[in-house]
Amino acid sequence: MSSIKSTRIESIDILRGLVMVIMALDHVRDYTNTGYMFVDPTDLETTTPFLFFTRWITHFCAPVFVFLAGTSAFLYGRKKTKKQLSKFLFTRGLWLIFIELTVVNFSWTFDISLSVHIFQVIWAIGVCMIFLSALIFLQKRILLVLGLIIVFGHNMLDGITQSGTEPLAMLWYYVHQFNFQVINNGEGMLAIAYPFLPWLGLMTLGYCFGQLYNKDFDPAIRKKWLLRLGLGAIVLFFVLRMINVYGNLTPWETQDSTAYTVISFFNATKYPPSLIYILMTLGPALIFLYAIESVKNKFTNIMVVFGRVPFFYYIIHLYVIHLIGMVGLVILGEDWKELILTVDRFKSGYLFNIGFDLWVSYLVWFVVIILLYPICNRYMKYKLGNKDKWWLSYL
Repeated sequence: MSSIKSTRIESIDILRGLVMVIMALDHVRDYTNTGYMFVDPTDLETTTPFLFFTRWITHFCAPVFVFLAGTSAFLYGRKKTKKQLSKFLFTRGLWLIFIELTVVNFSWTFDISLSVHIFQVIWAIGVCMIFLSALIFLQKRILLVLGLIIVFGHNMLDGITQSGTEPLAMLWYYVHQFNFQVINNGEGMLAIAYPFLPWLGLMTLGYCFGQLYNKDFDPAIRKKWLLRLGLGAIVLFFVLRMINVYGNLTPWETQDSTAYTVISFFNATKYPPSLIYILMTLGPALIFLYAIESVKNKFTNIMVVFGRVPFFYYIIHLYVIHLIGMVGLVILGEDWKELILTVDRFKSGYLFNIGFDLWVSYLVWFVVIILLYPICNRYMKYKLGNKDKWWLSYL
């Protein structure tokens, strides 16, 4: 690792790598744990503390990933003109949307017909990059204010809901309302899990955040800001959550036990990401950046590898995990084709009571990371040795 030269900011890559590794745990759970993706681990009626924690810890992944995508856009643009950066963001945004609806969709379903259309984090990053390609021409202060308004104010739109497949309803699903419905007379399924508006606010803030990593920015001052912003976000999370009036789609409630009351308190809305959810996840992430800036050891070296090839890792890990899930069904004596997730299989819910214990999911997660590390390490070295290949910036 020490022989590899890179101009990238290592602490950012470490954080990105860590959340990518954690993200794999959630996806392994989707394809191995009892109930598979048909069971909601945040449902207080059916979850357990261990299952909820397994889901909760992975909440850090998407917001950190999107936030740092904005930061990376800023850092990438330091040696580019605004016009060049805008073109890159626009074209890469289109590319990511295309990949989401083809390569990524297929990785989730293994259904050649692609009848299940899932709009997840790659789509959200893509569409936000397209918007950001225009927003970067605004003054930084205006961008910062805009990002704050979206992140802090979008929950005021929670009361606006649509239903059906009318054009206005469809538009609103893509902007701010989670939607999962059967379409095309029962022949297709649409899942808009990542309405883009809140994510756009987060990416915009990430872009502004990139200024802390300019070469002429005092590292000591940066660390002070990281600590202040991180602690401030955590404090604000607890204050708003205790007030229990604004910032989340649903309020928390006292439950029959302390454990489940705590679960209710930390059960923030991800689809779309509420203000509470963003504060809960981004605050600790900023403190992690503060703490990790000068740390270098075997753990950080491993995280750097995953953090420098996040898109490649994301695609590969989905296919590997889905294939492992099919092997798992065979071990259970079930038909592996049940994990070819067509519209009919989503409707049937056959896998609801089938699967492995959660500890098995953790074991598989560990194996997946071990399998993927040498592949990602090799690809990282390839990218570092071929910086002249422009197309690698899209991968």
